[in-house]
Parts: sequence; structure tokens; C-alpha cells
Amino acid sequence: MQHIIDRFISYVTIDTESDASSDTTPSTAKQWDLANKLVAELKAIGMQEVTIDDKAYIMATLPSNVDHEVPTIGFISHFDTTPDFTGANVNPQIIKNYDGKDIVLNAEQNIILSPNYFKDLLQYKGQTLITTDGTTLLGADDKAGITEIVTAMEFLINNTDIKHGKIRVGFTPDEEIGRGAHHFDVAKFGADWAYTMDGSQVGELEYENFNAAGAKITFKGKSVHPGYAKGKMINSMLIANDFINALPSDETPQETKGYEGFYHVHHLTGGIEETVLELIIRDHNKIKFEKRKEKIEKITRKINKKFAKQFGEDIVIAEIKDQYYNMKEKVVPVKHIVDIAEKAMKELDIKPLIKPIRGGTDGCQLSYMGLPCPNIFAGGHNFHGKYEYVPVESMQKAVDVIVKIAELTSMPNFGLELSKKRK
Repeated sequence: MQHIIDRFISYVTIDTESDASSDTTPSTAKQWDLANKLVAELKAIGMQEVTIDDKAYIMATLPSNVDHEVPTIGFISHFDTTPDFTGANVNPQIIKNYDGKDIVLNAEQNIILSPNYFKDLLQYKGQTLITTDGTTLLGADDKAGITEIVTAMEFLINNTDIKHGKIRVGFTPDEEIGRGAHHFDVAKFGADWAYTMDGSQVGELEYENFNAAGAKITFKGKSVHPGYAKGKMINSMLIANDFINALPSDETPQETKGYEGFYHVHHLTGGIEETVLELIIRDHNKIKFEKRKEKIEKITRKINKKFAKQFGEDIVIAEIKDQYYNMKEKVVPVKHIVDIAEKAMKELDIKPLIKPIRGGTDGCQLSYMGLPCPNIFAGGHNFHGKYEYVPVESMQKAVDVIVKIAELTSMPNFGLELSKKRK
């Protein structure tokens, strides 16, 4: 497993934080640092047709080693990290033979990763964990996925007795800001279907995700001297607060689970004359998703009506943009691609955890672009923050699943089995 550790650390110590305010692709120049490294590494391990385009999208091929026709499958991960928490100067800590007790990430700042709070830790007693040093995120989302794909391809290249069809590999920038699939050339990729290696704990297998939208709400105000403000001042910050309070308090990320949707206020900036509120809207159910957007518009209209006479124009401006949709609609017609991953896990004595994604992946957008793309675990926990960690054994299991899927789809009777499922 040392090989996996070394590879993963070589990736996470390269800062690849994306930036939603940028209009370039990739959104940050530093993403090229890892992208170029990956291109060189894919060539070094023996992958064929390794390409990188002018937007840092990487593709590569492992040619088939069977003489019968089988589907071309793909595996995809992203190399950027979230801008929500710093990914600069990542200093991974390796905890061997984890004892099930508190892990001191940073003694100076008293930052502790504790199983009393993060109960999932207890699943990994006796295993090797890679954690942060308490000051950055780790980047297992999704550099664990990249590690697993590259390691699996290297394993197949070095073990030619394991049969597989043609495999395509793809690595993308800017997934964390919702743009990972925007410039992905599905036709060039040329796979019948693919899997994103972008889930969390061992066994996760997902083909349902949120319908997603983002909303930017701008509140206007009028500033006058507070001593003479009676009937004149309009404080945009207080109007924004009223807007937030009008949202259902029990429909936030911290109050919901499973198929339950939410509103998530994630940025609020401003002063008396103008305040900008940014939030995201999520729901698995398309009808409920549309109703959530209508709720935003209804609150907007109500506030504008209240201030119509005093302000003379709309005091609240709501801009709502859809981001992605539930991939279930595109995957269910080809459900056998989920069944294959489930079978692979079972043959490896991994219990499949088939559940909805409370988020999105490149796969949901790719599915609507013509590349059905369920999501498979990458092994990490507590993404996007200083408590992030990944068990090395989980990454190894993800490598095993990739290899097993490649084996299963190379079987001579695979085409016959597919035609039976279609009927």
C-alpha cells in the first residue's frame, strides 16, 4: 500500500484550488501543475493516446487485451479542490494502525479529529489513515479517485493475465465549482459508459443525485445619517436577514438527510446600501425542486411589494440559475451499468451501499451529455475541511473494484447478458 500512499501524497501536496469568480478554464492556473504531472505519469506507466487539451482536460487509453468485442468503459475523476477551504501547503499526516482514539491534528491550535464526533472513524480501527495537519483540507476529493484510477491502470498494465476491454480514463478541472463537465468532449472520450470515482466511504454506489440551482439575491438600501434615519434609511442587511428568516428553518443541510432537499445560504456580504446573498437549492425530486425555486421568487415578490411605495423600484433582485439535474433519469434505462459495479463489489466482499448522492459529480452532467456515469466510492471522509481523512485500505479497495469491473465487462458472454437486460 506504500505505493498508493506515495502517489496520493504527491497529488495532494500540489495546490489545485478552483475559483468560481474566474472565467477561465481551468479557473486557476495552478491546476495545470497537477494536470501536467498526470499526463507525464500516465505516459510513464504505459497508457496510450494520452492527451491534454487547452482547457486541461486529460484523456488516456488502456487498449483491450481480448480478441472479442466488448464495451469501452471509462473512469473519471477531477483534480481541483474546493475553494471553500484552503488547499495550499497541504501537509498530510499518516496514522498507522489507528487505535480508535482521538487524533491530534494540530496540537498548537488544539484541532482534534475525534471518533466521539466523527463516529465513522471507528470503522477504520487498525487501518492506516491519511489526515490533514488541521490547517488545510486534504484533497481526497478527488485526488483519492485519481490515485485509484492511475493505480488500477498501472496494475492492469503490469498484469496482462487479467483480461479487460478498452478502458478510457478522464481527469477534469473545476468540478468543485460545477464546471467539470462543461468542456468534456464525450464523443472524443468514446466510452459506452463510465464511472466517476468520487464517492465517500467504502461500498458507496450512486446513480441518483440532487437537482441543483444557485441563487444570487441582491438587496438594495438607502443610507442616511442614523440620527436622522426615521422613515428614510433602508438597511439592505436587515432586508437580507428577513429573506433568510423566510426560508424554512428545518430545510438546511444540517437538518436534512437522504432524499430530503434543502436551501443552503453559503455567502453573505454587504453594507447598508447593498447586500448580496448567495445560496444553493437542492432536491432529488424534480417537482419539489421547481417549488423550491418558486419559493425564492415568492419571498422576493413579497418583500418588493412591502417596500414598493417607499423605495419606488424593486428592492430585491433574484437571479436563479440551474446547475445540474438528477442523473437517475439517464442511468435507469441502462441500469445494468450499476448492476455491474454492484456485482464487482460483491465479488470482492464489499457490501454495496446504493444510495442517493447528496450533492453532484461530473457524472450527473456527463449523463445528460450522453455518457451515463454512476458514482463509486473513493474512500474519503469529511471532505472540504480540516477534518478530512482517507483510509489507505479504502483506496486499495477502490482500485480492486476498478479492476474487477474491467474484468467483468471483458467476459465473452457480456454482450449476450446486456441484450438480455435490454429485453
